[in-house]
Amino acid sequence: MRKLLGKALCVFAALCTIFCTCPAATAENMPSVSAKGAIVMNASTGEVLYSHFVEKRLPMASTTKIMTTILAIEHGDLDSRFTVDPVAVRVEGSSMGLKENDKVTLRDLCYGMMLPSGNDAANCTAVRVGGSVENFVKLMNDKAKQLGLENTHFVTPSGLDDYTEEHYSTALDMAKLTRYAMKNNEFRKICSAGSVKLSFGDPPYDRWLTNTNKLLKTCHGVIGVKTGFTDKAGRCLVSCCSRGGAELICVTLGDRNDWQDHSRLYDSCFPLVARQELSCGRKGFVLNVAGGECDKIRCTFQPAYACISKDSSESVKPVVHLPMFVYSPVKKGDAVGRVDFWYKGELIAQSVIFADEDCQVAQGQDKGFWGKMKQRLVSWFS
Repeated sequence: MRKLLGKALCVFAALCTIFCTCPAATAENMPSVSAKGAIVMNASTGEVLYSHFVEKRLPMASTTKIMTTILAIEHGDLDSRFTVDPVAVRVEGSSMGLKENDKVTLRDLCYGMMLPSGNDAANCTAVRVGGSVENFVKLMNDKAKQLGLENTHFVTPSGLDDYTEEHYSTALDMAKLTRYAMKNNEFRKICSAGSVKLSFGDPPYDRWLTNTNKLLKTCHGVIGVKTGFTDKAGRCLVSCCSRGGAELICVTLGDRNDWQDHSRLYDSCFPLVARQELSCGRKGFVLNVAGGECDKIRCTFQPAYACISKDSSESVKPVVHLPMFVYSPVKKGDAVGRVDFWYKGELIAQSVIFADEDCQVAQGQDKGFWGKMKQRLVSWFS
């Protein structure tokens, strides 16, 4: 009986240890949200720091324009002026003020989509890039598959969804899409603008567009991304926030308190990540040298850093890329290799390996150009 009691106490103690140290315990301190689906993701690694029905298919309103805008940017030729399609400008809802025969650029349309959330801008972008709205929507869905957005389907380039149930995404997929888009410097510049002066019209004249994203002014560190609303979708918001070298993405779909929820989620999630120095398990390397005064040289590598969860540094895997040897001469500071740091299939940082000392050509080894070429060819084939 005493043995059974002792075993039971041991099991109980072990369970207490597990539950006390489990990362999920941190989630108990997270604020509750009114969203139908919500997520906070580490932009550096793709780690999910907070989740609430993240894979539930929901309408996403004008946050759809994140996809439309990144496709327009990747299409290129942003500054060529053209005349808008007369049918595309005739659309309900929010607008950047386009009229028939207006002259615009794709860059104008990108700002028109991301700041005042112009449905006219989205339709005109679709016709310009895809030839028609229908063809562009196919490009949107093809891109979604390419990015691994398994629960996303587009029907319109603007996010208008009153007449269809097939326009949907998830908090998780929208975070993945935003993480991809924010790697594009042009996209970052556009979505972070509080306002912009553009010249378009017939003939073009200067006018100002203002961003509907209030978080740019009210939440410390927010650098984008996109608001959205329809009667069916409710309030939708995708934002990105940078603090202390870390960058987080927050998505809420169907959230009547989105401004407050994003601010509170950032305040709760930023303490979970930190900028950490990554280790490759050694202080330096030794590299063989061919045709030099020395046979080997010492090498070192630059420190690499990444913003990761405080308890996930052990999951970072270094991969060293260093040749079998290098040819002399070698100068101190020459790049000779690199270290890649991977986290769950994601490349999160790289570090250069460089020579830590000089190694001159050995006497009698300077054979001229053809001699060196022969030496390299023999070495390569061997």
